[in-house]
Amino acid sequence: MSSTHDAQTVTLDPTTAQFDEQQTVADLGRTHFIGIGGAGMSVLAEMLHQHHVPVDGSDSQRGPKTDRLESLGIPVEIGQRAENVHDARVVVYSSAIKPSNPEIVEAQAQGAHIVHRSDILALLMHGTRAVTVAGAHGKTTTSSMLAHILLHGGEGALADPSYAIGGSIQGPDGTVLDGGHAGTGDVLVAEADESDGSFGKYRPAIAIVTNAEADHLDHYGDEAHYQRAFAEHMSHALDHVIVCADDSSALAVLRALDPADGARAIAYGTSERSALGDLNGAQYVHIVAEQEHAGSGREQFTLDIPAAVAGEELVLPVTLAVPGLHNARNATAAILAAIELGMPAQDAARAASTFLGAARRFQIRGTVGGVTVVDDYAHHPTEIGALLDAARRRYPDATIHVLFQPHLFSRTKFFAPQFAQALAKADDVIVTGVFPARERQEDFPSVDAHTIADAAAEGATPIDVVEDMATAAQMVAMRAKPDDVIFTVGAGDITTMGPVIVHVLEAHHGKDA
Repeated sequence: MSSTHDAQTVTLDPTTAQFDEQQTVADLGRTHFIGIGGAGMSVLAEMLHQHHVPVDGSDSQRGPKTDRLESLGIPVEIGQRAENVHDARVVVYSSAIKPSNPEIVEAQAQGAHIVHRSDILALLMHGTRAVTVAGAHGKTTTSSMLAHILLHGGEGALADPSYAIGGSIQGPDGTVLDGGHAGTGDVLVAEADESDGSFGKYRPAIAIVTNAEADHLDHYGDEAHYQRAFAEHMSHALDHVIVCADDSSALAVLRALDPADGARAIAYGTSERSALGDLNGAQYVHIVAEQEHAGSGREQFTLDIPAAVAGEELVLPVTLAVPGLHNARNATAAILAAIELGMPAQDAARAASTFLGAARRFQIRGTVGGVTVVDDYAHHPTEIGALLDAARRRYPDATIHVLFQPHLFSRTKFFAPQFAQALAKADDVIVTGVFPARERQEDFPSVDAHTIADAAAEGATPIDVVEDMATAAQMVAMRAKPDDVIFTVGAGDITTMGPVIVHVLEAHHGKDA
């Protein structure tokens, strides 16, 4: 393992693989997760538990994920202390965990195998036909769509896939499936997090890349290194790469691949093939006639699929229950992956039509007094722009209010102008304090919510700054009028403000009544 032998100093390297391809989850022994309540960690803990691996973990606080894990019989300690890892054979950390964490230091001292969460995911991929989904945005929705397509349209080995997704899946019958499942089929669908470079470990059968827009520059330094990491990840796909040609960065990565890898690629997008130029030998699937009838919430389009992809030339109509051009792209990637796994194209499209979305993706939290409250995980400028474009099509005559919580000081610093530009698509914007996640305010003393507001172009939608999100939630609720729509937006704990806004609206509506 990549760690020193000084009990006080441990070097953690998430990019170095800790297991070889002959090892399986049966070799793990007792496995302890530090920060087990995190979205990515809880999924893996649950999957190992389903594989009968002894699992426990710790977290700094209780939450829905820790409650769920405990309900499954997985012990969770609140607070991170050295004694939590006693007798653990494997200790799992995420990139949010610091080398000075007492559980890391103790694990090092007692000789436990210290591994990154990506090592566990790579281990779970062994012996499966894995499909990874990478990209600055679209990962959770696309991987959820593919898991849903296989669950509701797959037969035989495709019928019960395993999946490791950083969010919940809304089923067509109203049930909500958690993001981790160890199925009986031979397919594993997984998000491939690019934030720390660890996705270079994966050897999937199919690698989907929804985009390669620059992000996480605190880790990569610049866009060139970021794109290089994507190229390496794509080159590890054993069978196919599926990549969105509408994204100029992903297209640049596709062109930079070794020609042998390019020849195994399938590109998809809304542009005419003749407008794209060099695709490095990749096949091309054209998204045609994409539209959403105003207010319908349903997305309709057609896929022109060449014979080299589907065995015969196909013109495949697709209708989705989730709105937006970005979801047409996400669904295209998921459908193509299902086809390459062996599912008939029509079955894949039919199953996609019943997908209601991943949790926190255009999720309606309630309608009170004619005001609709919607929650969304968008936290990158392009995601926010796509969300608000979809909102305009879904609610063409509504005043759109946005309560946005920036995620990470570094992302806020690097992309402040882009955030301001995307938020300008709304009619009313309040930005709250930054959700720090793994970062510290003292490392970014000049970055806060005002960084985005100050970057707004002259004449654009004014951006108000209210550091306290509970106060901001009350403000945006009181500003809304009947037929307006309020969005809570961000990857942090802004999602907890949806119920607050609904409560304020109920109180206000009651007074009006």
